[in-house]
Amino acid sequence: MNLLLSFIWVALTGSMYYTNFLFGFMLGFFILWVMNRNEIDQRYFYRVPKTISFLFFFLYQMIIANLQVAYDVITPKYFFKPGIVKYRMDAKSDFEINLLSTFISLTPGTLILDVSDDKKILYIHVMYLHDKQKFMMQLKNNVERKLLEILR
Repeated sequence: MNLLLSFIWVALTGSMYYTNFLFGFMLGFFILWVMNRNEIDQRYFYRVPKTISFLFFFLYQMIIANLQVAYDVITPKYFFKPGIVKYRMDAKSDFEINLLSTFISLTPGTLILDVSDDKKILYIHVMYLHDKQKFMMQLKNNVERKLLEILR
């Protein structure tokens, strides 16, 4: 419904710019929020800000990882310390596991090697594994927790 309101806004204003679409999306979000304030199911109004926050967080993480890899390639000294991590995940469904592994693999310096048969463990190759526990806690508290808040 929010996307429909956004497209209606773009059609009414007659300007097909992304800023106009985003303004229409925010306006539609506000209208839907006002109309559904007394409804019991408010998940949509919590998920949209969390999704936008997660996308900005992931974009920031991707830029940092790209800069780290680029710096390592440009300089004559190599800073990488590769390793394989056995990561126990909280994601249960195939969709959650697939999305989590996709976001991990999209970050430069990490690659998903395998998923265990019981779908509880991910095997991750990490290019800059200086502290295994810190990497796993950062992955658990930042990426997986935020992603599961959106999906559940």
